[in-house]
Amino acid sequence: MNKSELIEALSQDVNIPHREAAAITNTVIDTMTEALAKGDSIEIRGFGSFVVKQYESYEGRNPKTGKKIKVKPKKLPFFKVGKDLREQVDLKRKK
Repeated sequence: MNKSELIEALSQDVNIPHREAAAITNTVIDTMTEALAKGDSIEIRGFGSFVVKQYESYEGRNPKTGKKIKVKPKKLPFFKVGKDLREQVDLKRKK
């Protein structure tokens, strides 16, 4: 599912105009993005949580040339799936 499909599903499920569904979806995504950018974590019970992990610098290799390069420290968002979602996905897989 992509963003436009999510907007369409919200519009149909709640019976609201497409424009309102798009505004709601954009607000949720923007708010989550801002929270993660500030270093906050997000927890949605039953779905999962988003946290920002900090990675130290390390020495890597350029895949084309094989030359050693220094990779700078970085922060990346990480998603940890919730128990309810994990069980739902696993049930669908077993059927």
